[in-house]
Amino acid sequence: MAVSYVFWSFGHPTSGNVGLTEQSPVRSQEGTHFQNYSELDTSALWLWRIESQEMEGLWEFLLKLLSVWLIIGITLIMLPAMFGVSLGITELYMKILVKTLEWATRKIQKRAQEQPGCHYSPSNEIIEKRDKVSLEEEMTELRRYSNRNRPLHEGDFDMSDVIYFSKKGLEAIVEDEVTTRFSSEELVLWNLLTRTNRNFQHISVRLTILWGLGVGFRYGVLLPLRITLGLIGISWLVIGTTFVGQLPNSSVKMWLSELVHLMCYRICARGLSATIHYHNKENKPKRGGICVANHTSPIDVVILANDGGYAMVGQVHGGLMGIIQRSMVKACPHVWFERSEMKDRHLVLKRLSDHIADKTKLPILIFPEGTCINNTSVMMFKKGSFEVGGTIYPVAIKYDPQFGDAFWNSSKYGMVSYLLQMMTSWAIVCNVWYLPPMTRQEDEDAVQFANRVKAAIAQQGGLVDLAWDGALKRAKVKDSMKEQQQKSYSNMIFGNESS
Repeated sequence: MAVSYVFWSFGHPTSGNVGLTEQSPVRSQEGTHFQNYSELDTSALWLWRIESQEMEGLWEFLLKLLSVWLIIGITLIMLPAMFGVSLGITELYMKILVKTLEWATRKIQKRAQEQPGCHYSPSNEIIEKRDKVSLEEEMTELRRYSNRNRPLHEGDFDMSDVIYFSKKGLEAIVEDEVTTRFSSEELVLWNLLTRTNRNFQHISVRLTILWGLGVGFRYGVLLPLRITLGLIGISWLVIGTTFVGQLPNSSVKMWLSELVHLMCYRICARGLSATIHYHNKENKPKRGGICVANHTSPIDVVILANDGGYAMVGQVHGGLMGIIQRSMVKACPHVWFERSEMKDRHLVLKRLSDHIADKTKLPILIFPEGTCINNTSVMMFKKGSFEVGGTIYPVAIKYDPQFGDAFWNSSKYGMVSYLLQMMTSWAIVCNVWYLPPMTRQEDEDAVQFANRVKAAIAQQGGLVDLAWDGALKRAKVKDSMKEQQQKSYSNMIFGNESS
């Protein structure tokens, strides 16, 4: 009992008195066990000290690495981005990237030419399409090749007309011109991203090694850097707008608010390795106006706001997005609507009209398509923003898919998955054209005005002008659209009397 008492009093690791038990001369069997326990406790203590020192060294190394990472990011990227200065790093990176992709393209083309039966085509469309022609022109051509060769306006039906509708039906089944706008386009040349190459195959060892190095660079270097810059940009936006929002309304507050927004968007754009070319800056949207643009991605806002301030329009959200919205509206009069208010058309129009009536407020940024299109076309503009009145400032945005696909397929990917794709792409390269301001004419309604603006954007951006509604991304074709096609054919055969 005495030996047991001495063990629990002095030999237990918590007592911190291991040396006393080692010096105690004990010759009994119990004493032998006592010395063995003391040796085990001493060894465990030394191991614990060694592990603690190793962990402290590891944490110290990681802390130094993080400090160096932040210093490089802040000094070379964030600060120049905040003040709109370029150190040439992005330009050098883009030159190296272009040379690399050109080499990879030559390897693929050479392999395609060497393989028998392998045809390299610059077109990725299944159906070869001619320039857009009208229904009447196609019908006339079909009747010219028919046996009877009857003129078009004779007022009766010809069997060759069936060929036209059958052809259009088959094209719609195989590859129609609407649903293909809601999915990423297949690139003519591979950009070393597997997400843009649906027919991946082994070309050469060097190309495979290059692809592997690219994966390591994009996920090991670009992704952490872009996440860091994104977090810094969002934090700066929330903190800066919250601080500016406490100031009284004045010209100084407006200037600081626009400066904070501009710095934040520039940091986020630099974090995406965005190379943006702005054209015709003399036509930039002015205060008290409405800026309308084609919509491809949520980063359209970052692309446009990187060159000037805008007032955003949208629905109030919860979570992180809600925190950002509430902080932004404190510093700048953005137009946020509750979910119930979005259904009130008159309330929305009134809020927008009141905003543009104040010529001191930033121009409103609106995407009239209402959904993201894959940057190959422009679809129907909703007429709401064209009923408000005022001056419309059209803007055309065209992304270069060679370096990364900016299109957000919201029916397939969530926001987090999409942002991960953006941050692991090579870069974001796009052109922005500011078009001359446009106003509604006396003899046109809101729909005609919207179509005129849409046509101007499509022509400038080299996009296909489509009359289809972007809501077809999630909804079925309306019966009115089918009836419109039937009416066009009826008018062509019988004239306007049939209507």
